[in-house]
Amino acid sequence: MSEMHDDIMQLERPKNVSLWRNRDYLLLWCGQAISTIGSSVSELAFPLLVLAITSSPAQAGIVAALGALPASLFSLPAGVLVDRWDRKRVMLFCEVGRFLSLASIPIALALGHLTVYQLYLNSLLEGTLAVLFGLAHTSSLGQVVPREQLPAAIASEEFMEGTTTLCGPSLSGLLFALGQFLPFLADAISYAASIVTLLLIRTPFQGERAVARPRLMAEIHEGVAWMWKQPFIRSMTLLMSLATFFAGGISLAVIVLAQQRGASPVVIGIIFALGGIGSIVGSLLSPFWEKHLSVGQAILLCRWSSVLLVPLYIVVPVPLLMGLAEFGFGFIDPIEDVPYFSYRLWLIPEELRGRVIGACRIFPSLVRPFGRLVMGLLLQLLGPVLMLLIAWGGLLLLTLLMTSNQHIREARRN
Repeated sequence: MSEMHDDIMQLERPKNVSLWRNRDYLLLWCGQAISTIGSSVSELAFPLLVLAITSSPAQAGIVAALGALPASLFSLPAGVLVDRWDRKRVMLFCEVGRFLSLASIPIALALGHLTVYQLYLNSLLEGTLAVLFGLAHTSSLGQVVPREQLPAAIASEEFMEGTTTLCGPSLSGLLFALGQFLPFLADAISYAASIVTLLLIRTPFQGERAVARPRLMAEIHEGVAWMWKQPFIRSMTLLMSLATFFAGGISLAVIVLAQQRGASPVVIGIIFALGGIGSIVGSLLSPFWEKHLSVGQAILLCRWSSVLLVPLYIVVPVPLLMGLAEFGFGFIDPIEDVPYFSYRLWLIPEELRGRVIGACRIFPSLVRPFGRLVMGLLLQLLGPVLMLLIAWGGLLLLTLLMTSNQHIREARRN
C-alpha cells in the first residue's frame, strides 16, 4: 500500500471527475497514443528493412534481440533513477533521443550509407530509451489519475495499444511499400508530438522525495526484495519471463510464413492490424470481464486461449486468414492485462514503483533477447512451421504451470 503522503495526494483529487475530463491524463494519453503508433510503424519496418538489406531472418533476429537487450541490462538501475529523478524530465529526454535515432535512418537511406550495423545501433538505442521511458510512464500513471480509476486508465492504455496494433502495422506496410524510409520518418515525427504533450502537463509525476538517498545497490535491493516477498507478483513475473522466451519469435515467424505464402508488405500489415481490432474490442469489454472474473480467472482464461490460437497460424490456407489468430490474441490481451497491471500497480507503494516495476521487468528482459535470438536461428534452420510448433509446446507447458499455481488461481482485488 502507499504511504500517507501518497494517500493524501490521491484524496486531494476530485474523485467524481471523469477520467476523460482529466486534462493532464488526456495529454499524457494522447501523446503516448501518437508515439506508440509511431513505434508500431517502425517496429514492423525494422525486420522488413533488415530482410530487404540482408535477406537473412537470423540478422532480423539479431536486430530484434538488440532491441530487447537493454531491458535486461538497465531495468533495475533505470527503476532507481525513475524513483530518484523527475519522471517528466526523464520521459522528455527519452523522446528526444528516440527522435534523433529514428530520424537518422531516413537520412542514411537518402545518402545511400545505411548498413545493418547502423540498424543494430538504432535498435539498441531505441530499446535503451524505451526501458527508461516505459518505467517512468508506468510509475507516473498512479499520480496522474486517482487510484480507484487505475483499472479504467489501464483499459484505456489497452485501447490505445489495440488502436496502435490496428493502425501501426497497416500504415507501416503501406509506407514501406511507398518508400523504405517513410515508416522511420513517421516514427520520428510521433516522438516530436509526444514531446509537445509532455511539456503541457502540469501534474507532478512523483511525490516528494527525501534529500538523502541510499546507494544505488541498496535501492535496487529494496525494490527486488519487496517484489520477491509478494507471492502473486513473484509467480507471475517468473512464469511470464519463461513465456517471453517462446513467444518472442512468433511475430517474425508470422512475417516469414506470410512471405512464403506470397503475402505483400501491405497484406502483412493487415494481418497485424487485425490484432489491433481485436484489442480494441477486448479493451471495450474490459468492464464486463472485470465484473465477472477475478484477477486469477482472467489471467488463466487469457493463457489457455493463447494456447489454442497459436496453431491457427499454421493451419489457415491463405496469408490473410492468419489475421484471425492475430485478432484472437488482440481480443484476449486486455482480459489479462487490465486486471493484472492495475492490480500490480495498486499494490506497489508510489515511492517504490520504479524499482519494483523494474524488478518485475528484469526477469523477462533477461530471457527475451536470448529467446528472440534462438527463435530467429530456429526460424532460419527449421522454417516457420516447426518454430511455431516449438513455441506452442513451450507456451502449453507454462500455461499448465500457471494453472497449478495457487497464488495466481486465487488472485483477486479485495
